[in-house]
Amino acid sequence: MAGRYQPLWPFTDEKQVRDWQQSYRAGGHQPWHLDAGQTALAFTQGYLGFKGIDQLVDSKVDGVHARVSVGIRGEGGGRPGIAAVVHLVKFGTGTDAPWEVVGTDDTTFSLTTPRYGSSVSSPVKAGGKITGVDESIRVQARGAGRTSPLGERCCVSAGGENSPWSATLDFRAAPGQTITIVASTGGHIADVERFAVTGVRATAR
Repeated sequence: MAGRYQPLWPFTDEKQVRDWQQSYRAGGHQPWHLDAGQTALAFTQGYLGFKGIDQLVDSKVDGVHARVSVGIRGEGGGRPGIAAVVHLVKFGTGTDAPWEVVGTDDTTFSLTTPRYGSSVSSPVKAGGKITGVDESIRVQARGAGRTSPLGERCCVSAGGENSPWSATLDFRAAPGQTITIVASTGGHIADVERFAVTGVRATAR
């Protein structure tokens, strides 16, 4: 754990952090790990696969915590729309401790089930609340080092003011594996306009 948080990406444990620090100190390998904004965008576009979310809207660093707002381009060149506020923490020790994604700060679209940091088996119930009109929610389970989802459910119709939504998701993962559950919605001006994530661990059925 990165403190009391579930490390989601890009490192799965402190050994991976130390390995990167050694390569960085020796040859400057992948310096973007020291930039919270670049790490949040790489998580969004590379790990989650949300290529259209390519804007760094805001970044706030407070000690070992960072909260980075990522978003989509505004219509007609207007202000970008915020898709999520990605929460990162410094992982490991030293002045070159890298940033690690540990979750999202949810606002008008939340993912509160399963509980953050809990152990789950397949199938798992996912859910939260949403504010919006004619929303279509896709839910995926993702694991570090994998380009394709461990499981996917599409699509759940939702909408209203702070209205509950839920979906049952089947996935395949090894016991003990860290899983990122991600819920996303869009389709009005972009394929993905908002998303939320939570981190859990797989357990045997």
